[in-house]
Amino acid sequence: MNKNDNRRSFLGKLLFGTGALLSFPLLGKPNTAKNDSATKKLVKKVKPLGFQWETEDPFLFCVHHEDNYPKGNAEMAPVASMQGRDLGNDFIIKDGFRMYHGKSVPGFPGHPHRGFETITVVRKGMVDHADSMGAAGRYGDGDVQWMTAGGGVQHAEMFPLLSQEKENPLELFQIWLNLPAKDKLVPPHFKMLWREDIPIFNTKSGKGNVSIEVIAGALNGLKAVTPPPNSWAADPKNGVAIYNIKMDANTSFQLPKVADDIKTTIYNYVGNQVVVSGTTVPKYHRASLVAGHKHTIVNGDYESRLLVLQGKPIDETVIQYGPFVMNSKQEIQQAFDDFHRTKFGGWPWPKYDQVHNRYAGRFAQHADGTREVKK
Repeated sequence: MNKNDNRRSFLGKLLFGTGALLSFPLLGKPNTAKNDSATKKLVKKVKPLGFQWETEDPFLFCVHHEDNYPKGNAEMAPVASMQGRDLGNDFIIKDGFRMYHGKSVPGFPGHPHRGFETITVVRKGMVDHADSMGAAGRYGDGDVQWMTAGGGVQHAEMFPLLSQEKENPLELFQIWLNLPAKDKLVPPHFKMLWREDIPIFNTKSGKGNVSIEVIAGALNGLKAVTPPPNSWAADPKNGVAIYNIKMDANTSFQLPKVADDIKTTIYNYVGNQVVVSGTTVPKYHRASLVAGHKHTIVNGDYESRLLVLQGKPIDETVIQYGPFVMNSKQEIQQAFDDFHRTKFGGWPWPKYDQVHNRYAGRFAQHADGTREVKK
């Protein structure tokens, strides 16, 4: 089974059991034999990006969704022909967009998770959340949802096409952050990081600006919104940071030095090439950085956008099968058994592809009854 096991296969795997498990001890551990010969080089490796981005421990992977959805109809589904699509498993871009597991509204109908966290960073468009705890929400256009799956939760992530007058572009990252063995079965929890609350570091560079959203961690005196309580990111000693960087043309920025046990990966996803500590990183490529050094990013003649994922490795064996991430095959089998027995609390919504009222706006309804409403 390929390490880059993508989201399209999750629901199917629930039907076929644990016949093909994924095991990678000490995920992302550097190859010291190769590094010894390049001790002066501050960038270890540069690799191209696909739909699913390779990450390093404590992260599991990152998916970049970018879909140019057309106008929506009365059901918030695309005003477009579905002919030629494999509805329910549509991961091939056609007419500029994918339906994913959605058959009417695009997105991911109810599905389970256990043993890790999802961090959904929405750049454009809206996401409707519903889950087995009875929680719900709509967020987007700069908002972030941070969900600890812990011991088990079902959730739906649907992409309602709210506008009937114009196109409905969507862009988001979904980042999977692992949980250590001691926290694999903590109670499920989700937290909203609303765009109004995400700190932004701004600095001048030459004739332009560099703007950095501090989604997790801290940067130059700015601290991110507190993550969920049982997250690996909740302990500052683990050095977890997520930055989304916007660089004007011909600007530069220096990432601060981090401890030697912290791994940093930078993803160049918009613009042209950038130069990181003397190494060219082309558009839609990733670069792994050597810890214990400051790293200067120099942009070229185009505006660039970069995502930075950083953190101390959990350094435990990872066994992944579709939507479950545990430490042993026995724990994966137990996750399947528990899900089939309990459905992780069942599904309290009318549909597995639950979408909310078109005019609901941005909101979060938590399992404890707390409600957040944003304009």
